[in-house]
Amino acid sequence: MTENNPGSYNGPLPPRPQNPPSPRWGEDHPLYPRTEQQPALPHEAQAQATQHAEAHRETEHYGNGAFGYGPHHQQPENIQGGKAKERVGTGTFIAGMLVAGLIGGGVVAGADALLESGGGGANGGAAQAESVVVNDTESVNEITGAAAKASPSVVTISVSGAGSGGSGSGIILDAEGHILTNTHVVTLGGQVADPAVEVKTNDGRVFQAQVVGTDPLSDLAVIKIDAPDLQPATLADSSELNVGDVAIAIGAPLGLSGTVTDGIISTLNRTIAVQSSAVPEQQSDAPEQEPGEGFNFLPPDGSQAPEQSAQGSIFLNVIQTDAAINQGNSGGALVDSQGRIIGVNVAIASAGSGESAGNIGVGFSIPINYAQRVANEIIANGEATHGFLGVSVGAAASGGEEASASSFSVGAEVQSIEGGSPAETAGIQEGDVITKVGELVIDDPQALTAAVRMLAEGETTTVELLRGGETLTLDVTVGQAPA
Repeated sequence: MTENNPGSYNGPLPPRPQNPPSPRWGEDHPLYPRTEQQPALPHEAQAQATQHAEAHRETEHYGNGAFGYGPHHQQPENIQGGKAKERVGTGTFIAGMLVAGLIGGGVVAGADALLESGGGGANGGAAQAESVVVNDTESVNEITGAAAKASPSVVTISVSGAGSGGSGSGIILDAEGHILTNTHVVTLGGQVADPAVEVKTNDGRVFQAQVVGTDPLSDLAVIKIDAPDLQPATLADSSELNVGDVAIAIGAPLGLSGTVTDGIISTLNRTIAVQSSAVPEQQSDAPEQEPGEGFNFLPPDGSQAPEQSAQGSIFLNVIQTDAAINQGNSGGALVDSQGRIIGVNVAIASAGSGESAGNIGVGFSIPINYAQRVANEIIANGEATHGFLGVSVGAAASGGEEASASSFSVGAEVQSIEGGSPAETAGIQEGDVITKVGELVIDDPQALTAAVRMLAEGETTTVELLRGGETLTLDVTVGQAPA
């Protein structure tokens, strides 16, 4: 009913266009179907999303901007059911686009507003990321989405003590404030026994940290901060990785917090020897190592600790990547294309040394399955356990020749066995050539040491070996490596 005002039109009004209702986060949408990985936004972000949707109703349905495609815009076929060229799979693509829309192309929000993975702080919210900027929402790719999800869970660590100082990186494990990093970061390469540790989160907050425990045999450590609104990292299953998978390094190389670099997984199950002053001079199950052999840990950036010759080496089974890793990346995250942590960056091969050391495309990360096991034991007990086999081994050369006559080896040849050791109990004999531990292929003595060390005390595994030309498989329950 309309009022009869002079000069007014009193006829019937034309029908009002019936626009489809604005989609809300979590409701059905032809481009953004809800999945379990896309739960409702936190309260504040939900309010922003609603306000933005009301202000841009026409754009959402009839424009060709970030929010969707109208009736006269056909949805690209490659968005549903697969990864678009130069774009991303649906989940990651949605994350970047929605967040960019919420804040207008500035600094993107934290992981809860991106792809919430659970585990918020005291009030259920997550701090906002400061470093992943999205200026062009039309070209958001999987690296942007993965970095935006993982960055709020990566911190910068500053360590000082005994007149020395340096910085590295760390990964938030839980809302209680436990952070995973490297032993050599919190001890400045073994030089500081009682360090002062500070943590800067991705949103710029700074907290004092306490060392929960260190584990020199894996070069892993756990520190703890008392802070609200932390975003725990989402951990992947590193046993499911493939060579060629996307690998994204996040950390503070050269003190540059929030740096993101990408590459691929170059090799899996690479064994490296890393010189360390924090391990015993003699280790059980460890082969002889010549002075100077092996890789150096990534030194904490800016470390002023005096150089000290390593008294021994540790042997690590690692992920090799060509993602750029430099000083200060130590303890930081290696991330997959979904923003899940797959490794803890620990070392690099370098063409230089000291201040001239830098990335040449050969970096190493400790697989997250192993790192998580060690971290859980440190949090529970203050220390971690490592497997002990009880053998002395040497390289087994191809063709039965002496090991020194060949540049290649095909396993670890048992030279002696400790009485009462797990190896003796399992029936391993002198002269056996161990070629596999669990699913890990053993090419040399270093690989055997690394594989056994990855096991927890009391864990049972299979050991494949050659004896008299025949292949045997034995079940072995490992002991605890002597301190």
